Amino acid sequence: MPSKPLPTLRTERITDENALPDRVRKGRGAVSNRLSGRFDAPDRYDTTDGWDSEDHPDIERVQTILGIDAVRKIISYNESPDVGSSRSINPYKGCEHGCIYCFARPTHAYLDLSPGLDFETRIFRKPDAPERLREELSHPKYRPAPLALGINTDAYQPIERTEGLTRRLLEVLWEFRHPVHIVTKSALILRDLDILAPMAAANLFSATLSVTTLDRHIARMMEPRAATPAKRIETIRALSAAGIRVSVLAAPLIPGLTCHELENILKAGAEAGAIRGGYIPVRLPNEIKLLFEDWLRLNFPDRAERVLNRIRALRGGKLNDPNFKTRMTGTGLEADLLKQRYELAVRRYGLDTPRTPLDSTQFRGGDPQMRLF
Repeated sequence: MPSKPLPTLRTERITDENALPDRVRKGRGAVSNRLSGRFDAPDRYDTTDGWDSEDHPDIERVQTILGIDAVRKIISYNESPDVGSSRSINPYKGCEHGCIYCFARPTHAYLDLSPGLDFETRIFRKPDAPERLREELSHPKYRPAPLALGINTDAYQPIERTEGLTRRLLEVLWEFRHPVHIVTKSALILRDLDILAPMAAANLFSATLSVTTLDRHIARMMEPRAATPAKRIETIRALSAAGIRVSVLAAPLIPGLTCHELENILKAGAEAGAIRGGYIPVRLPNEIKLLFEDWLRLNFPDRAERVLNRIRALRGGKLNDPNFKTRMTGTGLEADLLKQRYELAVRRYGLDTPRTPLDSTQFRGGDPQMRLF
C-alpha cells in the first residue's frame, strides 16, 4: 500500500512486513506490528547485538532500517515533576535495544509507524544534532541547566557504534562546559571515557546504568539487543574506576517476573561501585500494554495472567497509571512492599549517598571567541 512521505524525512518505498504472523524474531523484542503504520527509508543497517552465540539460530532475523530525521532544534524541554531533568537531547528516534517494555514505543505512532517491530527496526538518526546543539548553546538567551542525553531512547543503542552522534554531542557539551547526565543500558558508553572522565572530574557529568534483571535468559527475551546483565554491572565498575559518579537503576521491575531481583540488582551495582540506587515498577502506557501482553503470553504463557494481575494491583486495577508521582512508584499494597524493600536495600548497600547537583556555573556560552579563554 503506497504512503505519503513524512515531511521531515528522506524516504523510499520498501517491502511491507506487516502481513507476517506474530512470532519470535531473532534479536527483537516485539513479536508483532500491532497498531502498525507505514514507513519509507533510504538505507538499511545491520549490527551485532552481542547475543549471536545464543540458541535458536533458526529464528528469523529482521534487519534494521535507518532513516534521517531533519531537526531545527535538538534540546527538548518538559515540565514533568517526576522526570528529574527539565531538558533533554535524543539523537535517535526508535531504539534497536528492542526492550518490550520501553515507554518510548508509542512515539513511533506519531510517524505513522508501529510501536512494535517498527520502533526497534526502523530507526531515525539526527545527523545535524551536534550543529543544532552548538547553535542553541551559543544563543545569547540560553541559560544552562543539567540535561539528560538519550532520555527517551538510549543514546548508546547499537547504531551509535557507526553513527557516533552521541560522541559528537558530548564533544560539544564538553566544549561549552555544559552539565549532562546519561541513563543507559549499554556498555558502549565506555568508548567515550576520554570525554566523560574529565567532565565528571569537573562535576559536569554523571551516569546511571539501568539493570532490569540479572537473569541472562530473561534479559535475552525482554531486551534482546541491550548489553547482557553481567556486562552492565561491569560497565558500572569501569565507570566508577574512572572517577565517574554512577547509579544503578532497577527498572523496570515486573511483578511476578523480575521484581524479586530488586535487592540482588542493587547489591550487584553497589559492589561494582555505584553510589546511588533507584527503582521504577513497569509502566505500560498506550500501545505498550498490548505489545507487552503479546510478548508475555508468547514467552511466559504459564505465568502471564499472574504477572498482568500483579501489575494491575500496582496500577489501581489497570495496566498503567499516567498520574505524576504515582506513575513512577505505583500505588497499593504491592507498591508499598516494593518501596519498603527498596529503602531497606539502599541503606544496607550504601546506595543512599546524598545527591550532588551537577555544576552549571562553568558554562561557556555566547561569543565562541570567549570559549578560547
